[in-house]
Amino acid sequence: MIRAVIFDFDGVIANSEPLHFAAFRDILSRETVALTERDYYQRYLGFDDAGVFEAVARDQGIAWNRDRIRELLERKAARLEELERLTSMLFPGAEAAIRRLSADVPLGIASGAIRPEIERVLERAGLRHLFGAIVAAGDTARGKPAPDPYIRAVSLLSAASGLPLEPHECVAIEDSRWGLQSARSAGLRTVAVAHTYSADELLEADLVIPGLEGLSLTNLHSIESA
Repeated sequence: MIRAVIFDFDGVIANSEPLHFAAFRDILSRETVALTERDYYQRYLGFDDAGVFEAVARDQGIAWNRDRIRELLERKAARLEELERLTSMLFPGAEAAIRRLSADVPLGIASGAIRPEIERVLERAGLRHLFGAIVAAGDTARGKPAPDPYIRAVSLLSAASGLPLEPHECVAIEDSRWGLQSARSAGLRTVAVAHTYSADELLEADLVIPGLEGLSLTNLHSIESA
């Protein structure tokens, strides 16, 4: 039986990837590094923020040390907050799906986004109290596609809810192959939302849906008999 749901954040709940791309592009341009939208989505989308800067540095042959990357992270976070003020962040159907599912099962988040960004968006939407556990960038030794974020999310959500949850009793809601790999490696069932990639690119998931509008415990239970 499905007893808990753990969401990715960017690309699933928050339509923030275009804003993340714009923030990375703006900060990198000040370093005379050009980041194209194509490269961002094809090469860097699966990384957390630090991982993006590290990967760009490797690809460009740039020697940024930890202090320099920390500075870039701070500038990128500030730029993202500026951009967030100009647009709505939630995908259509996200708020309703979260409220609908939270009435039946505990909810968590396992994300490569930094915690202040996740908290800020959820608080603005009045949804923060519906999540029993949040795993953000830096909370685990390894990020996605390693299983660590989902392993920790299951553990935290189990403690917060008072339910002895096992990974196979939890469903991950993801939008990328990296996220699906992370969740499956941790032992979770998986649902892919075709927000960022086409459904054909997400077939490794147990279930692929076009958006969150129809997401409910009923269609999540359909995974059990598949």
